Amino acid sequence: MNLIRAELERLAARRFVQLMVVLLVFAFAVTTATTLAGSHQPTAAELNQAQQQAVAERRELELRHAQCLAREQGAVPAEDFGYFPADCSSWDPAQRDRLPVASDYLVGVFTFTRQAEPLLYFLVAFLVLFGFLVGASYIGADLNSGGVVNLLLWRPRRMTVLATKLGTLLAVVAALSVLASLAYLVTFWAIAQIVGYPGPTDSAFWGALGAIWGRGLILVLLTTAVGFAIATMGRHTAAALGAVAAYLVVWELGGRIVLEIVEVARPDQLMLASYLGAWLVGEVSLWDDSACRTVVNGYCDGSYSITWPPALVVLLLLTAGLTAAAFALFRRRDLI
Repeated sequence: MNLIRAELERLAARRFVQLMVVLLVFAFAVTTATTLAGSHQPTAAELNQAQQQAVAERRELELRHAQCLAREQGAVPAEDFGYFPADCSSWDPAQRDRLPVASDYLVGVFTFTRQAEPLLYFLVAFLVLFGFLVGASYIGADLNSGGVVNLLLWRPRRMTVLATKLGTLLAVVAALSVLASLAYLVTFWAIAQIVGYPGPTDSAFWGALGAIWGRGLILVLLTTAVGFAIATMGRHTAAALGAVAAYLVVWELGGRIVLEIVEVARPDQLMLASYLGAWLVGEVSLWDDSACRTVVNGYCDGSYSITWPPALVVLLLLTAGLTAAAFALFRRRDLI
């Protein structure tokens, strides 16, 4: 327990961690001020007009779907109403993710239900960066300065010390992420109540928002562990930053170009960015150019998707592999 308390004090005392917390608060304040400055509470006339536009749009969707069904049954020629999809179910209002609502037509009004998701994605992106940099600097600075050696003189168990460092780091990042997320969403909910419009909230909305938050929190913890592991193997904070920069330039950019030149099928499946996006949003739709190169006439569907379960498996395997390698190297390496 003394080791955990010592690690908490060391982590809280680091100037880089304090700086990142200040930047988090600053970004939160700027986003809040910008939202307040660009929003106003809608008048009754604005709400009424927006509601009429939403009703008209829903009626138009229903009309176009009915026309598509009539064309499908041969009741009317297709040219009478223009283009129709091959499958009318794609135009069925009942199968849409959401129908038009009044908040979609409010101009200059912060609507919580419409803007909560992008705001939450922005917070998750900052917390991912926060976790990676703090995780890398926390162990990297100790290894580079000899702090780990001093700690091992007091507690001469390498695996226990490194595991305590990682566990303390993940616990602190998780707690900070939860507090920041709650403060963030509560603040913008209050803004919507005071100088904006809350929008229609139901169990489906809160469930979708909670799913994004949960996946984002897991991603923050995984990237924190990855930054910690790479810095442990490289014995320096810069090792983690250099490894990420090298991966982005060599593989995500250069490798993608090479794979497209040699016409590899579905190159996005070999990119970590695809799995990061699939995990965070739940599913990403991609296109494979090679699937349609041999098709001369007729329709060709080269689309495919990556869903969150395989994305989670890839991220967990990557994190576990790097962490295991870091512990194995730390166990037998000369630290002096």
